[in-house]
Amino acid sequence: MENRLGVVGIVIEDRQMASKVNAILSEYADLIVGRLGVPYRERGISVIALIVDGTTDGIGAMTGKLGSLPGVKVRAALTTKGK
Repeated sequence: MENRLGVVGIVIEDRQMASKVNAILSEYADLIVGRLGVPYRERGISVIALIVDGTTDGIGAMTGKLGSLPGVKVRAALTTKGK
């Protein structure tokens, strides 16, 4: 299966979910090329942006687990990997 390169945006509305989000991200660390996390205090949320490189199945499994957490919103944008 061909790898895809993409960006995953995560918004954590419930701060108590942060440890669960981090546990899932650690589980899928092999897909993550880079990570930027920003606490947006004025809105009471945290935002994480990931650069990912992996199969659609792997990325989909990760985003599915993240999106199933209450108070966590996830969106992904994927493209074919440049050669």
